[in-house]
Amino acid sequence: MIAAFAEQETATVLESNEKEGAMIHTIRPIYPGIKMCGSALTVRCQAADNLTLHAAIALAQPGDVIVADVGEALEAGHWGEITTVAAMQREIVGLVINGGVRDIAAIRERGFPIFSASISMKATVKNTPGQINHPIICGGVVVRPGDIVLGDDDGVVVVAREKAEAVLAGARQRTEQEAGVMARLEAGELTLDILGFRKALAQRGIEI
Repeated sequence: MIAAFAEQETATVLESNEKEGAMIHTIRPIYPGIKMCGSALTVRCQAADNLTLHAAIALAQPGDVIVADVGEALEAGHWGEITTVAAMQREIVGLVINGGVRDIAAIRERGFPIFSASISMKATVKNTPGQINHPIICGGVVVRPGDIVLGDDDGVVVVAREKAEAVLAGARQRTEQEAGVMARLEAGELTLDILGFRKALAQRGIEI
C-alpha cells in the first residue's frame, strides 16, 4: 500500500481524500525535489527538547516516517545530521516536524527527506520525556500511528490507515483522468472546453 501511494502526487491524493489531510503551507521540504512516503510513527516532544526523538529512532521500523509535534517551537534545531544518520541506519524514510531543524547542507547531501516548519541552528536540550505512538496534531492535521504520510514539493498529506485503500483507488482513477486531460491540452484544446468552464461562464453572462 505504501509503495503504491509513493507513486502518487500529494495534490492528487488530497483530492481523492475529500480534500482532507493536507498540512498547513508552513510545513515545507527543506530542499527541493523531495519525495517521501511511509507509515507514521508519531512523537510528541517538549519544545526545544529532542530526547523523545532519539527514543523514537530506536523504536522505529523500516519504512516509518517520524511525525513530530514539538509545540511549534521554531527557534531550535530539533533534528540534525546526527539524528539523520541514525535514522537512515534504521531505514526510517523521513521526518515531518512542526518545529525547526538544522544541518541542512549535510542532510541534503545525504538525501534524507525532511519537511519542517523552520530551519534553526540553535541547540536543544535532552531533559524531558514525551510520548511516542499516540495521536498528535502536526501542521494542523491529526496524525495517528500507522497513518500513511506522503510528501513532495507541494507539501505533506496524511491519509488515515482505514481509508487508505479507497483513497488510493480514487487517486489512481484521478491520475488516469488527468492524463487524458493533458493529452487533449497538448492536442490544442482549451481547459474551458475540456472541463466545462465555458458553460459556467455563460451562466454568469460571460462569453469568450
